[in-house]
Amino acid sequence: MPAITATDLTKQYKDTLAVDRIAFEVREGECFGFLGPNGAGKTTTMKMIYGHSPITSGRLEVFGIDVRTRVREVKAQTGVCPQEDNLDPDFTVRRNLVVYCRYFGIDPAEAAKRSEELLEFVALREKADGPVMALSGGMKRRLVLARALLNRPRLLILDEPTTGLDPQARQVLWEKIRELRRKGTTILLTTHYMEEAAQLCDRLVIMDKAKILVKGSPAELTAKHARPTVVEVWNPPAAAEAWVKARGTPCERHGDRLYAYPDAGEALQRELVTRFNAEQVIVRRGTLEDVFLRLTGRDLRE
Repeated sequence: MPAITATDLTKQYKDTLAVDRIAFEVREGECFGFLGPNGAGKTTTMKMIYGHSPITSGRLEVFGIDVRTRVREVKAQTGVCPQEDNLDPDFTVRRNLVVYCRYFGIDPAEAAKRSEELLEFVALREKADGPVMALSGGMKRRLVLARALLNRPRLLILDEPTTGLDPQARQVLWEKIRELRRKGTTILLTTHYMEEAAQLCDRLVIMDKAKILVKGSPAELTAKHARPTVVEVWNPPAAAEAWVKARGTPCERHGDRLYAYPDAGEALQRELVTRFNAEQVIVRRGTLEDVFLRLTGRDLRE
């Protein structure tokens, strides 16, 4: 049985079509990503999956359960790590977990046990009796993750879990997510960090303007939609751009960068440096970020 099956899933807010008849399937035990610009429909889709936002039309099942008719059963098997750190500032770190257990009818002794186990899992045992407001941003995100795991969910939804974290805190949270996946938890992840999606997701979709554009593994999508080699030229002279085009090499200009897609990146790099004294020329492989920008564009979204 798939963990999640969506068919013609649609969400309409008055005059705004937030999700437009999308279809996808998530396998049990995998980490599945939703990528897209702001307003693409990612978070709205997540909210429909865990029953926070009613479905306008279509079909959505979680572990074979119809979300429209049996939402309480879905919520009982789902843990949610929202974008915001919506912890209770009046409680200690430990009490944030113990009190949250009441929403699931967990008795006090079991609540205390699970809270201690999860404080150990997210490496916050030493902070257990301290105030939430004294925690760093990375610690708060780990506490939100621990709270989402109190009901021992089969499905964990992570909505931009590492936004604003420094590299060390992000790496720690990535390892916790990988550990949960190794234990068989199905994970849904939304993120704006392409490296995060490439590191964590078995498969993903890229959404834009309420629709799914592509589906596949990060490697599959990169191989299909990105160029194997990318040469980035910073502040290129106008003559350099004209010369690259005259060679028949595909290229595009965005702001102060020229992106060229040659067969042999190192050869083009040497030519640009020697012929035009280009300020900085970088040769790299195509990435998931190149796929994302190619499919959704480079315009800023609010």
